[in-house]
Amino acid sequence: MTLRVTGSRPSGDTKGRILDAAEDLFIEHGFEAMSLRQITSHADVNLAAVNYHFGSKETLIHSMLARRLDKLNVERLALLDKFERRFEGNADGLTCEHVLGALFIPALRLSRDPVQGGRAFLRLLGRAYTDPSSFVREFLAQHYASVSDRIYAAFARALPHLPREELSWRLNFSIGALSGVLAGSDTNKLIAQFAHGEPLSDLQLIARLASLMVAALKAPVPDDSSFATFAAVLGDANSVEAEAAAELEAAHVAETERNQASVNSASPETVHLSTDAESQNSATTSNPSRGNTQREAGSSGAGEPVHKVHAVSGGSRTPVSWPGGTTAGSFRYRVF
Repeated sequence: MTLRVTGSRPSGDTKGRILDAAEDLFIEHGFEAMSLRQITSHADVNLAAVNYHFGSKETLIHSMLARRLDKLNVERLALLDKFERRFEGNADGLTCEHVLGALFIPALRLSRDPVQGGRAFLRLLGRAYTDPSSFVREFLAQHYASVSDRIYAAFARALPHLPREELSWRLNFSIGALSGVLAGSDTNKLIAQFAHGEPLSDLQLIARLASLMVAALKAPVPDDSSFATFAAVLGDANSVEAEAAAELEAAHVAETERNQASVNSASPETVHLSTDAESQNSATTSNPSRGNTQREAGSSGAGEPVHKVHAVSGGSRTPVSWPGGTTAGSFRYRVF
């Protein structure tokens, strides 16, 4: 994200520059990761100016969120009121699509307004509703509780078949998913990508934003058959994982058996190597100079490994085999 240039506001509007800087950094990093030092640097002000206008980081973030979300929620409730008056007494009543329209339309309008919202407005909304800090969550829950209650009640009237707990689950997941997308990307670039460079009207954008949420909210409540379907899916998942584990275990057992067979078939060679080494040791004892020459050469024969480790017993040096281990076809020897 490209942060706003501090010179975009008059030099005398110190408070506005601080709010702009806090908004940019909040969108980019979230509440916990942003610092007053970053804010003062981006706004080109000193810490005393922040303390003078806001007193603390928490108060600054309150003010930054409120200057955008207060107006947004006033316009949301105003549009919802108009919808409810329009469809009062109507047999069909207020629809789920109208309630979603009351949520989306004011937000889109403000994102088109460079003064009241601007191009980063939707990202600000996404960040505000997905930021994990308890400070931001508590602020939204307390400051906009009445708005949330109104919106929830409107959805409940539009979707009377849903129990309250089920409606809460669906709203939480669908709005949370949308907020995550808005927070994590430049919405204008995302829209351009999916529109293949073609201009996208508000009608088309709202339809795309709302279509998945409408489907999720209007879906029938899961019944016994739905639970049975997903129970079967979970059973299948357990089965395929058990089969994969069994195949892995069988492969491991087969590999172990092959290694053991290789060791067993090589046992005569071990005895032969030991016998040859004993003969060489005997020859060395009878002819010390010849043995020294071979040890200095570092080889017992062309292409044959050198075994320099011997057990010492009663003054004699006897090579000792370490059964059960091979390295590149030659046997290892261990000092006892």
